[in-house]
Amino acid sequence: MKWAAFFGAFFKPGAVETFSMLQYLRIRNLALLDQVELEFAAGFVAVTGETGAGKSILLGAISLLAGGRADKTLIRQGADTCEVEAELHFEDSARIDAILEEAGIPLCEDGTLILRRQFSRDKAARISVNGALATAANLQALGELWVDFHGPNEPRRLLRPEAQVDLLDAFGRLDKELAAYRKEYQAWRGCLAGIDRLSSEERLQPDQIDFLRDQIRKIDALEISEEAMADLERDFQRMTRAQDILEGANALSEGLAGDEGLLDPLAVLIRRAVELVEADPTTAPLLERLQSISIEVAELGREFSSLASDVSFDEETVEDVQRRMNSWLEVSRRYGREPAAVLDARASMAKRVADQGDIDGNLKRLRTEAEAMEKAARAAAVELGRKRAKAGAELVKRTKPLMAELGFKKAALEVHLEATRALGPSGDSRVELHFSPNVGEPMLPLSKIASSGELARILLALKTVLAEVDDIPVLIFDEVDANVGGEIGGAVGEKMAVIARDHQVFCVTHLPQVAACAGQHFVVEKDQSGKRASVSIRKIHEEADERVGELARMLGDRKAKSAIAHAREMLGGGRKG
Repeated sequence: MKWAAFFGAFFKPGAVETFSMLQYLRIRNLALLDQVELEFAAGFVAVTGETGAGKSILLGAISLLAGGRADKTLIRQGADTCEVEAELHFEDSARIDAILEEAGIPLCEDGTLILRRQFSRDKAARISVNGALATAANLQALGELWVDFHGPNEPRRLLRPEAQVDLLDAFGRLDKELAAYRKEYQAWRGCLAGIDRLSSEERLQPDQIDFLRDQIRKIDALEISEEAMADLERDFQRMTRAQDILEGANALSEGLAGDEGLLDPLAVLIRRAVELVEADPTTAPLLERLQSISIEVAELGREFSSLASDVSFDEETVEDVQRRMNSWLEVSRRYGREPAAVLDARASMAKRVADQGDIDGNLKRLRTEAEAMEKAARAAAVELGRKRAKAGAELVKRTKPLMAELGFKKAALEVHLEATRALGPSGDSRVELHFSPNVGEPMLPLSKIASSGELARILLALKTVLAEVDDIPVLIFDEVDANVGGEIGGAVGEKMAVIARDHQVFCVTHLPQVAACAGQHFVVEKDQSGKRASVSIRKIHEEADERVGELARMLGDRKAKSAIAHAREMLGGGRKG
């Protein structure tokens, strides 16, 4: 079969609708690799090479950037430091940015995320995200959102029950039902929290309640606001300094406009200036200025005289301001200098008093409300579970034919919903995918399947069905073609091509049928001709003859005419896949 021709019906390089992907990867001094810089496009990326050539180096580099363990034994012999760097692009980086913001790391610019990890034999490791220092935990949190591994010794997200329930809900388009349940669940949990708070509330003695009420009355009597307290403090200051203000204002008024003030000398000077103008008219502007000074002095004298009048307070006003100020000082010392703090304390005391009024009655009311809320939450959980069961049956129905194509002719798959009785954020049941590879064998959770090759193909079938709803942009498959060949190998490649319409797919493969379906093809080669072995990685999808040669090698002999002809046929007569 012309696998590339089949692949072309699903995916054409340059026409991919998914733009979230790994764009650039630089590796330096990792294992046997000296240095390489690789650029990737969206779609299906195949990685091939001889057994033992070091294909795992590429996946190891990506794993390091997803927060995988950095072992110093990975550093290339003779080098002191290993470094891995990548650039990823996200069509919508909102979820990535949320993690970055929480960690205090610069957000993505134009959807670009830059990751860098460096570790040395004798120095502390360094990690940076978007140019800022970060931690391995930061890489792990980000990695959960951008890459999903399906291979030996790598975390596989789809094996975790919490990921399975999320994907099942996405597959069944259960957003509405899940939101309805969580609304009821959160209301119920909030009510239970209120019961806990009230149950642990200290029972106050009568004298304690009287004290709180007295404090509330004092605060209410002050009619507290920012402006009112500022006015009170200003009036109090004026009263306490009234004598000083009176004496100062009177002295200034007399000095400016009194019998021995400035006005009489200024009048003499003005008459002399008038005489000067008569002798020299050009001095008229100076006369005007002198007259303006006299007017300003007179006005200042009147204002100081008015100020002296204003500080005359009657005894009743003085007593009222003094009383209110003493009360304000008392409550502000106890509850805070700012009016807002005192008002917050007042609200808290009022609530305590109100709660004390009928704690048992309030508890009874809240427990009745909680029972009704739990009933509503359980009803929503039942509806959610019913929809999940229906979605699970549809998922199994759509996945089973794909499993048959991938070599599981008599396999069984089921979505197991186990009742938990207790309500949780996701409902009242635990979702787990169970699988049996052969007739008569027990159904086991996916995480219990021993064969990594079998597991990878099961996950491939599921990923094919879930591709449109799974929001992890980069998928990596390793050993997915273990112990298969022929038509099953071709089916593996076909499924990869389907998934690559919605994701960027990396596959390390030994099967030419799989590699031929890829839009991009990288070959890993080991050179042992020198004193030390070295590994190189290079792209061959842009060179038809090289790619044909690599597929022919995978078929058994890169020089055999039959293998070359078969390789060309796989690529559709020499066309790039």
